Amino acid sequence: MVANKMWGGRFEGGPAKIMEEFTPSIGFDQRLAEQDLAGSRTHARMLAAQGIISKADMDAILTGLDTIAGEIKAGTFEFKRALEDIHLNIESRLAELAGPAAGRLHTARSRNDQVATDFRLWVRAACQRADEGLDALQQALFKQAEANITTIMPGFTHMQSAQPVTFAHHLLAYVEMFARDRGRFADASKRLNECPLGSAALAGTPFPIDRDYTAKGLGFVRAMRNSLDGVSARDFALEYLAAASICATHLSKLAGEIVQWCSPGFGFVKLSDQFTTGSSIMPQKRNPDAAELVRGKTGRVLGDFVALATTVKGLVLAYGTDLQEDKERVFDAADTLEISLAVMAGMFADLKAQPERMRALANAGYPTATDLADWLVQNCGKPFREAHHITGSIVKRAEELGVDLDKLPLSEMQAVEPAITEDVLKVLSVEASVAARMSYGGTAPDRVKEQIFFWREKLK
Repeated sequence: MVANKMWGGRFEGGPAKIMEEFTPSIGFDQRLAEQDLAGSRTHARMLAAQGIISKADMDAILTGLDTIAGEIKAGTFEFKRALEDIHLNIESRLAELAGPAAGRLHTARSRNDQVATDFRLWVRAACQRADEGLDALQQALFKQAEANITTIMPGFTHMQSAQPVTFAHHLLAYVEMFARDRGRFADASKRLNECPLGSAALAGTPFPIDRDYTAKGLGFVRAMRNSLDGVSARDFALEYLAAASICATHLSKLAGEIVQWCSPGFGFVKLSDQFTTGSSIMPQKRNPDAAELVRGKTGRVLGDFVALATTVKGLVLAYGTDLQEDKERVFDAADTLEISLAVMAGMFADLKAQPERMRALANAGYPTATDLADWLVQNCGKPFREAHHITGSIVKRAEELGVDLDKLPLSEMQAVEPAITEDVLKVLSVEASVAARMSYGGTAPDRVKEQIFFWREKLK
């Protein structure tokens, strides 16, 4: 075993055998190949523009990098564990293709600023992919909402029947949540869009480089102002993971609703064979496995955030090999989130609402009791707390008789509160309750139509 010739001048012997298994990152950081090639191309052009390397050397480097890109795309590039990471793998192959010119590419840069640049480029693209996945899910939710503006379902608090709402209103709540998730990814992308390249190992470089050239060439807004921060900062990765974690919790909430809605006790929606599975022993079963997996995978994304936060919390400036642990966490979270978004969008495109079943359960649990209390306030001049007490007594009587509130005889209500008139019956149906919720952001179909119009324009 010999020292790695890419960095081995200081070393006479090679690493211990176990280090060959412990230290290489090429098994996962080969996913940065596209970003590494982009950074190297831009760096080579900058070096030539500044007169640090010759145009001939730049041409040889760029030709070699293009060849490597082709080999990676074709699946013929050999990733070697002995070369540790994506940077040295590409540099080694470039040396074979471009000869001595390849050795000039690493002038005025370090693997420290190189990997920080690659990783920012990758996370920036991941933010864009997350936004596209969220857009597809919002579109699917919106189409279901548009088709169910007047579909009435039970609304719940504490998982108890509370007040009736429309199915569209319920779905649009998630459209709002996912819009905020898109905003978080956009914010993360905006904040990370600064270029570390040129920070070198930690202190910058004596070569007359042009950091604005490389920043703009890679699509960054500007170069990072501090070289120590440039090589060490991973808050951009944490911010991506934080946004992914919040998004995953929203997906989990929605997935949990699908699991409930598909159950016989609810029966609010049906999924086709595309997004359900059967049982190995119970032939009648149709299990919402896709939704359950989305709910379960949320823990992975949350764990990835905690793992990276734990890695970086104790690091001093500037670079430490601890940061090799950053990429797998982000890669895992991104993979998990992106497929979860795609699955959820597919499920909502596939989902069939069951309006009759929703309406049948909308009366359960006396959901228009608040409407009765509001009527007492508006028509009998009762303070709300007194109206609340009166309504509670009337609901108790309806329970004793086993009838819904809108079917309770007027005489029974008047026995509790003599001021109640026949007009009260106009507000006690679930349709009347929903229609009355005309406050801004309410569930009344006319208000929901306003939300539909807003999101139709917003999601174009």
